[in-house]
Amino acid sequence: MPRALGSLSASGEPEHSQDARRLRPEERSGGPAGQVTQPAGRAWTRSCSQERMAATGAEAKEPQRHNGCLVRLSNPHLATMKEDLLYHFSLGTGTHDFPAMFGDVKFVCVGGSPSRMSAFIKYVAAELGLGRPDEDHPNICTGTDRYAMYKAGPVLSVSHGMGVPSIAIMLHELIKLLYHARCSDVTIIRIGTSGGIGLEPGSVVITRQAVDACFRPEFEQIILGKRVVRSTDLDERLVQELMQCSSELAEFTTVVGNTMCTLDFYEGQGRLDGALCSYTEKDKQAYLHAAHAAGIRNIEMESSVFAAMCSACGLRGSATGPQGAILETACQPTLQDTGAHRPPR
Repeated sequence: MPRALGSLSASGEPEHSQDARRLRPEERSGGPAGQVTQPAGRAWTRSCSQERMAATGAEAKEPQRHNGCLVRLSNPHLATMKEDLLYHFSLGTGTHDFPAMFGDVKFVCVGGSPSRMSAFIKYVAAELGLGRPDEDHPNICTGTDRYAMYKAGPVLSVSHGMGVPSIAIMLHELIKLLYHARCSDVTIIRIGTSGGIGLEPGSVVITRQAVDACFRPEFEQIILGKRVVRSTDLDERLVQELMQCSSELAEFTTVVGNTMCTLDFYEGQGRLDGALCSYTEKDKQAYLHAAHAAGIRNIEMESSVFAAMCSACGLRGSATGPQGAILETACQPTLQDTGAHRPPR
């Protein structure tokens, strides 16, 4: 089956905010979370050797696909369409040759910010020897300002905005793009931001399971007036692979835990500095302690739908990232950075 590694994200609150911590100072150590996208990206690129990456890029020039490894869709209506328009990417099967443009893609990294994904693809290209270190990689989605997409060899870097609705729209079109391009054995990684619970800033969380704000491992969506619930389990084998990668790098603390996905940055995550707040600091601390007891080690806003959609389309998912930074995938474990909060993404 195609593989999705998850997402990378660094999260934190504004340094000036009194609500920038997840647990009281005496309950955890460490200072403000920093931007750790580079270490997270480094962990991923080194886990896949340059030889392997170069090989996959070369092999994809003449795509010989095995049916069991192709990206699959779960929508019978697409077969009746003369053209599939990926509206928010400004790409379409009638105007673009997807196999020629994307057929060699083996790794997809997604994150909230266009500038972050631009910097990431430049970093990855340099790490893998795909062009000059100062070489610019053009935005493939120039016909829209919704999302940005960059490519270097077999690596695709795509922005997804903030929150479940934004990443869900992007994932629908990204998965269709991979399908139309006849990609196989694809690994998807999310690079984003997260808030850690009870962890030292700069720690990396490998997400074993994405849960909702009630600590349930499910993603709920209302479709045609009906409640539809999808599983958010991530791939355990990938979790172990990522842990092994971290052990070999030995550059930052890494833990395995669950990731809570909320629908809001302020009240949904128990912050005290939003326009509305109906709870006390004591209420907040009790909730965060309960979350920690339930195995939750970080909070962000995309992991549940990422895991659900990857699983539904046969993609293994995983998410990872340092506190204040999250690496997260649709169906596999998630790595996330933990620590004081800054505005995410």
